[in-house]
Amino acid sequence: MISKESRNALRERRHARVRKKVSGTAEAPRLVVFRSNKHIEAQIIDDVKGVTLVSASSTQLKLANGGNCEAAAKVGKDLAEKAAKKGITKVVFDRGGYLYHGRVAALADAAREGGLLF
Repeated sequence: MISKESRNALRERRHARVRKKVSGTAEAPRLVVFRSNKHIEAQIIDDVKGVTLVSASSTQLKLANGGNCEAAAKVGKDLAEKAAKKGITKVVFDRGGYLYHGRVAALADAAREGGLLF
């Protein structure tokens, strides 16, 4: 049977399920990923204060093709550099309801290589 809900609505339901358990604190803020067809974005959020500490996206970096794995890796590396400047080393990864595969995994691996621990 085919679901009547859109793919994004199903993703939002998965994300809500994950968010019940995953929360960012001052010691370990939450790294959340948003993926669209053309771009990818990532933020590091302190959920206790409700504040975005660091953000990076393929639009900020002005990448010609922000919807591929290379762009996701550049965003992850940029995010890790910005986090290091703010003194953030440990985060909790929130894949945003997406599969840990492709662009999401590329961003996470690049962030790890840049010095973030999760």
